[in-house]
Parts: sequence; C-alpha cells; structure tokens
Amino acid sequence: MPSPRLLLMFMTLLFFTVTTTSFAIDEPHRGTGIGNYDPVAYFTDGKAVVGNDHHVAMFRGVTYYFISKNNQEIFAADSEKYVPAYDGYCAYAVAFGQKVEANPQVWKIVRGTLYLNVNADVQQTWEKDISGNIMRADEQWEQIQDIAPGDL
Repeated sequence: MPSPRLLLMFMTLLFFTVTTTSFAIDEPHRGTGIGNYDPVAYFTDGKAVVGNDHHVAMFRGVTYYFISKNNQEIFAADSEKYVPAYDGYCAYAVAFGQKVEANPQVWKIVRGTLYLNVNADVQQTWEKDISGNIMRADEQWEQIQDIAPGDL
C-alpha cells in the first residue's frame, strides 16, 4: 500500500492533470498580466483590483493594466517587484511542474513577492507549507518556464 504522502502527491497531480485542460493556455493570460488586475494594487491597496485601459505598461512582452497613473508609474520604476511569481501561474501547480492559469483574486504576498493560486482550496493546501512549496516551485520553474502549458 502506498504511503499517505505518496497518495496525496498522486491525488494532487491528478487534480492538476484534470484541471490543466480547462485552465491552461499557451500564452500566460493571453498577453495581459494577471487577467487585467493591477499588480501594484496588491501591494499598495492590499486587494485585487481590475485596472483599466487608460493606464497600461508592457513588461517582458506582457501588458499590465493599472487603476491609476500613479500605479502605472510605480510599476514602471520597479516592474520586477510587482509582477507575480511564475508569470502568474498557480504557485502550487508550478511546485508540481505544471502551468495552471491562476485566479487573480486568490493571492498572497510572501517576502515581497506576489503568488497566485487557482482557487481557495488549492491556496489553503499551498499555505500548509509555503516555504517548501515556494522552494519546490522555484526549482520546477527553472525547468518549465519556457515550456508551453500544453506540453507539460
């Protein structure tokens, strides 16, 4: 009989295999960062806020939307600080070598980095070992960052 830990890992991978089909896309967020949510607002307002097309900026080929000119300027001054980890894919999925489009309303800032997850249940599991999951995701990201979600 497999160990409980091995069984949990298998079930988690099975979950991501099933959900990847419905959530993953070939380009992160269809060229827009965080599904049009303002990346600066997570840090300054402490909430997920949809930006608008009056205030936009490009970073690494991705368009980000902002709620104000001020947030746009903050982003322009230090873009790397505000973009989400793993190009905005679900942090927990990345820890298992998968790219699953995250829900911009399910997020957490850890040590100054924005992490997104696919849903609240997955985030709750991710939060049980944030440091370990970030460490695994960082290692996996090195291997998968240039691979399209459908090819994983």
